[in-house]
Amino acid sequence: MKINSYRLLAILVLALYACSDDETPNSDDDGGPLLESEFIESSSVHLNPTGYAPLTAILSLETTEAVSVELSVIGRKGSASTITRRFNGTNTTFELEILGLYANYDNQVEINLLDGSGTVLETQTISVQTAPLIAEMPEITIDVPSNASEPVYNFVNYFGVVALERFRPQRPFIFDQFGDIRWYLDFSSHPILFDLFYDNGMTRLQNGNLLFGDGLTQTIYEIDMLGRIANSWSLQGNGFHHHVIEKPDGNLLVTINDASKSTVEDVIVELDRSSGAFVTTWDLNNSLDNSRRAWPTDLADLEFDWFHANSIEYSETDDEIIVSGRTQGIVKLNAQNEVSYILAPHREWNTSGLGTELSQFLLTPLDANDQPITDADVLDGRINHPDFEWSWYQHSPILMPNGNLMVFDNGDNRNYINFGPYSRAVEYEIDEVNKTIKQVWSYGKDRGEETYARIVSKVSYVPENNSVLFTPGSSVNGGIPSGKVVEVDYETQNVIFEATIVPPNSIFNISFHNVLRIGLYE
Repeated sequence: MKINSYRLLAILVLALYACSDDETPNSDDDGGPLLESEFIESSSVHLNPTGYAPLTAILSLETTEAVSVELSVIGRKGSASTITRRFNGTNTTFELEILGLYANYDNQVEINLLDGSGTVLETQTISVQTAPLIAEMPEITIDVPSNASEPVYNFVNYFGVVALERFRPQRPFIFDQFGDIRWYLDFSSHPILFDLFYDNGMTRLQNGNLLFGDGLTQTIYEIDMLGRIANSWSLQGNGFHHHVIEKPDGNLLVTINDASKSTVEDVIVELDRSSGAFVTTWDLNNSLDNSRRAWPTDLADLEFDWFHANSIEYSETDDEIIVSGRTQGIVKLNAQNEVSYILAPHREWNTSGLGTELSQFLLTPLDANDQPITDADVLDGRINHPDFEWSWYQHSPILMPNGNLMVFDNGDNRNYINFGPYSRAVEYEIDEVNKTIKQVWSYGKDRGEETYARIVSKVSYVPENNSVLFTPGSSVNGGIPSGKVVEVDYETQNVIFEATIVPPNSIFNISFHNVLRIGLYE
């Protein structure tokens, strides 16, 4: 490794630059060369290059010969917190994203230059000083430490605020297994997204970018990890609420408020990624019974918001969609808007808007011995069976690798009696031909009010750990509004990681809508 006399001066120049208040979008770094060596002709670092991602930077490099580059943000908690990224290909000119910096810290970023065979030609280390977190960021407590040997990224679709009267733009963030925030977006100065309301929040696209809808502009956006808009799609005069996901073919499934209707949150569309056209529409007023009132709620006017679609899942095996309606249950629909099954207590299902008898699609629960449960009170939802419970005011239906359905069972109005007193992650095995349902796995009931979330929240399956991420986003922990991130080993149901997220203030006691386990770079 060759380090010449310019190195110390370069680091001092960078530190002065990084400490400056200049975070204007697209501002230029004119701090001079950062590194000089046998292989580096010019170099510079620009902290927060867009003005929207304070814990990111761009490293610009020109080299004397074609090399590949590997960057490592050195972790404060040892190798398990060090973030390393090797960029594909060789070149002599680079604009490289540095993600995963710590806030209010003199970050050490290691740069490895490698030849075509992967041999390290040179290693340099630079310092990147960052500003403190903005005041809206939460307090994060690690309740059960992770034993992960590499960084773990928890992507939080955050609702926390400082001033209750001003809760936008919403600010997603990522924290690692040690409770350190390593990335966040703040669109306060953005010309379009300054008042962002993303509802369910952001998801990761197949290309590594982020996808979300904005309730203010009624538009779907694709952005990169620096907050730059890569694409957007109009909803053609309709409103956005709750959820948008990407299908394997790249098209988007979106929950919309149809501007032509007097009701809300009861229409789903498939949006063609290339043309922006609606290629399929599911109007739940037609497929279901919009007069059903079996699940009363004090959170919505059921004459106006009778279904309250809060999440979508796509079933690739049969090209159907699974939709969670907070005040109705879960319904699976084919592309012709025909019902395949209804997962809900059997109370008051009559005929659809098109006159179809809906009771034929209701699922019959099975006990542990695969025998039908015939108790009318269990079917109706008035009581639970030792082997089976319905989900209540649920969110987040997801298909497991084995084909089963897992949901976040919020538990509001459970058995038609007030609130809770518990939420669950629950997995059901569904036989669509025989219209049966069997509960095969659950977690959360024994934790009671500690992880009870009346609204929002999500479950995810983490394949690399064979674990379930159980994330009640509106828990009230000891009288303090908070959210929990609980990772549960699927086989043993032991908690292998747990964190509590407490915002400075919260709207409706919501800390976050959900938490995803994703990669930082892809």
